[in-house]
Amino acid sequence: MASAMSSSKKLRLLLLPFFATSHIGPFTDLAVRLTTASLSSDAAVEATVAVTPGNLPLLESLLERHGRAAARVKAATYPFAAVDGIPEGVENLSRAAPGDAWRIDAAAFNEALMRPVQEPLIRAQSPDAVVTDIHFFWNAAIANDLGVPCVQFTATGAFPAIAMRHLGNADVTAASVVVVPEFPGPDIRIPTAELPEFLRSHRVIDDSTNKNFFAAQADCFGLAANTFLDLEQPYMEIYLRNGYAKRAYFLGPLSLPPPDADGTIAGDYECIDWIDSKPDRSVVYVCFGSLAPVSDHQLHQLALGLEASGQSFMWVVRAENWSPPEGWVERVGDRGKLLTAWAPQTAILAHPAVGAFVTHCGWNSVMETVAAGVPVLTWPMVFEQFINERLLTEVLGIGERLWPDGAGVRSTRYEEHEVIPAEAVAQALTAFMQPGGPGDVARSRAMALAVKAQAAVAEGGSSHSDLHRLIDDLMEARSGGHR
Repeated sequence: MASAMSSSKKLRLLLLPFFATSHIGPFTDLAVRLTTASLSSDAAVEATVAVTPGNLPLLESLLERHGRAAARVKAATYPFAAVDGIPEGVENLSRAAPGDAWRIDAAAFNEALMRPVQEPLIRAQSPDAVVTDIHFFWNAAIANDLGVPCVQFTATGAFPAIAMRHLGNADVTAASVVVVPEFPGPDIRIPTAELPEFLRSHRVIDDSTNKNFFAAQADCFGLAANTFLDLEQPYMEIYLRNGYAKRAYFLGPLSLPPPDADGTIAGDYECIDWIDSKPDRSVVYVCFGSLAPVSDHQLHQLALGLEASGQSFMWVVRAENWSPPEGWVERVGDRGKLLTAWAPQTAILAHPAVGAFVTHCGWNSVMETVAAGVPVLTWPMVFEQFINERLLTEVLGIGERLWPDGAGVRSTRYEEHEVIPAEAVAQALTAFMQPGGPGDVARSRAMALAVKAQAAVAEGGSSHSDLHRLIDDLMEARSGGHR
């Protein structure tokens, strides 16, 4: 009887993230969060995260960083389909050439290409529920055929997701600047050059795929997102009000430890020792995420700008075969810390010495800086990052653009984005970090949001409640059939 009871309360989940570090990371966080949350409930959740072979080392590294919390999370693989224009072995956006990243994005939306490599794995795993990246919209039909629920998990927030959906219904090529239609809050104006590639052209998603994508989202069991109620409530409400999803679960910030975590940071990081030696709010942290299409010339100008600013800084550089300007390291001395490998960003942002974050505005970085209460200087580059920038600067007011409006051309296309000169970098940093300046105003708002972020994941908070509601709903669907 005990064995039968144990089996009936087990929930086996299969999670399938998109081929990008910025997606595999939060999917791993979600898998760990779901399995650890179930330890305090009647259900025992077991999770398997499925990636292609080229992404397996990354997944294994992420699970290792979670330590014992990831004990009930397994890894599985399926083949990566051959993509025209992408060399064999390149299976992650961060490894693609800047001008070819769109090819991996387009391939991920290609049902004829990707479904044949994913469906056999899903059927072989025979999970109780599928948690799929929104790219892989066909997995809803596969799950339905298996008689199990499918939850779409989006690695972006409600603000950018709804903005992109509404812009997709507008003619964005008719003007040089567009306003997001049917959107709450202030008018969000975006130059067409700063829109994601799939909105600027049809080479990523054609009209038929776009239609199938949103139809699958509406038919899915539910939608989950890495965000929280007090951050995006007016935009989150649109999902259910407009019928975009049957159910919605807002679970973030997933980067924050769950309520029962011990609060320790796995690993011993030399960069934390360096930052320990700096005064509170004195360090500028610079990081452009896992996908950073930055030219050597731009890196050179950024290096000179950091030097000229006079500010202490920690800079994460992910660029092969690039070296700082001659004599730069010696001139900067202990005032700067250059990191060329993975950095513990959550721990860095949480450190009291960090006073500002120069960010590309990727959604994971948005959530992490909000959770830490650190103000931002924005430097978006690709995808929806220019839309995220508007949330940070125009809606939340927790930062400013590093390069002022009108100073030069910015674009989601690598080849169109003008180089931001060293003088502009130095000027922006100096003004933002000045005591009593705009950085202090933005910080007060960011710190207020951090309190709300912590409360959201605490026991009884909105994200904590949604996480348990998701588990309960999936358990109920497992027992009585899903709808």
